[in-house]
Amino acid sequence: ELLVWKSLRKKQLGYIIKQQYAIDAFRVDFACLEKMTIIDINDKYEKEDKKRTKVLEENGYTIIRFKNDEVFANRPKVIAEIKSYLDNKVIEKNTPAEVEQVGIEVFTTRPDTLFGATFMVLAPEHELVNQITTSNNKETVDNYVLWAKNRSERERLTEVKNISGEFTGAYAINPFTEKKIPIWIADYVLAGYGTGAIMAVPGHDSRDFAFAKHFELPIIQVVVKDGDEPTDTADWDDSYDSKEGVIINSGFIDGLNVAEAMKSTIAKIEEMAIGEGTINYRLRDAIFSRQRYWGEPFPIYYKNGMPYALKKNELPLELPKVDSYLPTKEGNPPLANAKDWVTKEGYPLETNTMPGFAGSSGYYLRYMDPNNKTRYFSKKANDYWQSVDLYIGGDEHAAGHLIYSRFWNKFLFDIGMVCEDEPFKKLINQGKIQGRSSFVYRIKGTNKFVSYGLRKEHDVQRLHVDIDIVNNDVLDTEAFKNWLPEYKDAEFILEDGKYICGHEVEKMSKSKHNVQNPDALIERYGADTLRLYEMFLGPLEQDKPWDTNGIEGVFRFLKKLWRLYFDADDNFIVSEDKPTSEELKSLHKTIKKVTSDIERFSFNTGVSAFMICVNELNDLGCHKKEILEPLAILLSPYAPHITEEIGKALGYKNSINTAEYPIFNEEYLTENNFEYPVSFNGKMRFKISLPVNMSKQDIEKAALEAEDAQKWIEGKTVRKVIVVPNRIINIVVG
Repeated sequence: ELLVWKSLRKKQLGYIIKQQYAIDAFRVDFACLEKMTIIDINDKYEKEDKKRTKVLEENGYTIIRFKNDEVFANRPKVIAEIKSYLDNKVIEKNTPAEVEQVGIEVFTTRPDTLFGATFMVLAPEHELVNQITTSNNKETVDNYVLWAKNRSERERLTEVKNISGEFTGAYAINPFTEKKIPIWIADYVLAGYGTGAIMAVPGHDSRDFAFAKHFELPIIQVVVKDGDEPTDTADWDDSYDSKEGVIINSGFIDGLNVAEAMKSTIAKIEEMAIGEGTINYRLRDAIFSRQRYWGEPFPIYYKNGMPYALKKNELPLELPKVDSYLPTKEGNPPLANAKDWVTKEGYPLETNTMPGFAGSSGYYLRYMDPNNKTRYFSKKANDYWQSVDLYIGGDEHAAGHLIYSRFWNKFLFDIGMVCEDEPFKKLINQGKIQGRSSFVYRIKGTNKFVSYGLRKEHDVQRLHVDIDIVNNDVLDTEAFKNWLPEYKDAEFILEDGKYICGHEVEKMSKSKHNVQNPDALIERYGADTLRLYEMFLGPLEQDKPWDTNGIEGVFRFLKKLWRLYFDADDNFIVSEDKPTSEELKSLHKTIKKVTSDIERFSFNTGVSAFMICVNELNDLGCHKKEILEPLAILLSPYAPHITEEIGKALGYKNSINTAEYPIFNEEYLTENNFEYPVSFNGKMRFKISLPVNMSKQDIEKAALEAEDAQKWIEGKTVRKVIVVPNRIINIVVG
């Protein structure tokens, strides 16, 4: 059976074939649902259960059988017979429901990838599921629909690693390729999003890819990066990012870029009268009240059960003192614990409070006039400050916060309280620090774990493992056994004596066991190291994978910096000596670069500039105050703790952060000399430093008279000297 499976799996014969597939009360060796065919490998046909055969045939299946000896003697012949049978079998639909044709409406944001759609997926709640499901698949589909209905939308969206679905038995026609594609149902498609049906493009969507891999469905690449070659999708570990690139394997849009292909595809769809381009909006309700103490109380009271607003002269309504911040015994919010939480007339006040974004949505306006005792802020202050120049925040938090801030501001603008319609001039979303998850691979049904490179040889389940017991992708197997009770008897199949873990960059989460505790890093390396390393990881706006191995380099940089100011015994060694031109050049080159990087929010390249400068000053043996004091001031926003220590040693009574920012001086970067490469007959032999304003004749003379030139000239005739000022010197000899 295993020998045959090697030739049937992954659609090698052109058909999806399932192994050990359950039909009714029986489990068959192999089943091709598309051709309603069962393949049996068995030596005991004469004892075949007649009831089993009857039930399978009543369900519309035909059975082809082979003996084990036939497989061992001539496996290629057996496989050829299976393929021939499947190719020649004609399927006749059993019932009107199975031959009825219906249209399924799909909403997609990527029409340009339609040629890569190899299957469809409906939400389990979709109205057509019952109509299109064939009689042979009805029971399993009905059971799946019932199971999916009991799962929340949050579970279905977040549990991306748990792949499930059922084939309906029905097929759709891809309107561009005119090929049949199977229709599945799966809980990762939601009835409330789009139309509740998707065209699945596994080559370029991660969830479709995982689904296709799990159920061995075709994967076609239809987008490739400009200049790259297509690759075999069978070797992919994930889908290919298709936001940019060139279209391939896609008929009339081949060779177009993604943006052009989208326009052409929509035009073609509209021309064929099978769809149209549109813009969809999806809004969610936001619950504004909270059942907790901390929050702005609503200025609302109830009279005969009806809500009324407090009068202006009764505002602001402030939080009362309470004996307990917990809900009441009856489950009411904490404000219900307050004594006399009523109006002057005795009417009860609202006990819910506003959420955090209520007060925080307009705080920036109060910053403009924080000491105003009579108003939120004055018109004079708002006319002066106008709006916020820069807002920095994570994409999820900032998006939610800005929705409310803009609502607040636009309301205040409409009633004439603020002078600007928009509250923020510029927005920067800093990227997330992502976790680097580690995985082990357990052979299903066992407590045996197989190393990463051997995982494809077994039927395995991928499991997250604590990153603290993994070092450079090598698992500490003893620590793993002690990690959780269920793994205490774990066995391992190793590679070269080691258990190698898989890895993946994803959001940090306790459930993924990939959370890096900053307290432990600060304890070991210090807060400045952590700050600098976070900046050094990459551009501010990009998501960045966390890798602790790189933090050592930043730690070494700070130790090198310290040695510029203190010796091995931590004695202060900064002198009043005058700096050299090289030292001034290194400092002012850094001032220029870091200042520019700060203005561009390019903090990672700023950290690189500091590293280069410290290395140069160490090589120059610089311990001079005129160089090192400006350097410490420049570095203080990046590494405030170590620079405060340095500032104290330099004589600062107040924080070094209050010192005047260093001024870049261009003249220190002006080169007086140029180091010429000197070549003989085109081969560079040595270098010579000469003034940048030297004449060609003097450059030629200096090169020919140089001590290093003599051994290449001796006994030869100088035929020509080529000089390109401030570039090269080439001497032709013969």
